[in-house]
Amino acid sequence: MNARGIFAWLGLALLLSSCRKPDEVSVEETRELTTRDALPKLHATSSERFEEPGTSPILAGTVPEGWLAQASNAFRLLSYRFGTGGEVAVGISSGDLAGNVNRWLGQFGAEALDASGIDALEKVEVVGVEGLWVEATGDYSPGMGQQARPGQALAGVIADAGGRIITVKMTGPVDEVAAQKEALKSFIAGLRNRGE
Repeated sequence: MNARGIFAWLGLALLLSSCRKPDEVSVEETRELTTRDALPKLHATSSERFEEPGTSPILAGTVPEGWLAQASNAFRLLSYRFGTGGEVAVGISSGDLAGNVNRWLGQFGAEALDASGIDALEKVEVVGVEGLWVEATGDYSPGMGQQARPGQALAGVIADAGGRIITVKMTGPVDEVAAQKEALKSFIAGLRNRGE
């Protein structure tokens, strides 16, 4: 056997001898478990992955059949798609009830409501507070440089939760929004603060 063969056998012997498991392992340090130690959740939002549960006003709800959950972002706490172009966005906004109602109506070219018009809107409960039900149809101009979309509808609720304006806004083709309106109302009724 030549020198190369001997070195190969010695190397293999050393490699195999180093693969043994130790007989005993002792742990000399401990740390407190955190949410980072939990197993990863499939399809988790950024909020679910990086925020401590119960420390932010993030909302949770049961997703109606046929709605596809989308990633949340700075403007949408919860986001869904349905049909051929329908969207549902749950968010927290600034301002007041009247300003937000009239902003939504303005996106459809509708006239702004005065105080009596705002008072006449249907009342809907969301996350334990009374909100205002808003509907509109027509050409939808979502803003942010997007083109107006003809034949669209809006249904949703705007509520003041102690200075935070909670919005749940459904937009999409008129027939698709009409078909999803009851699912939206059920979704709104089931919304809750995360951790409750």
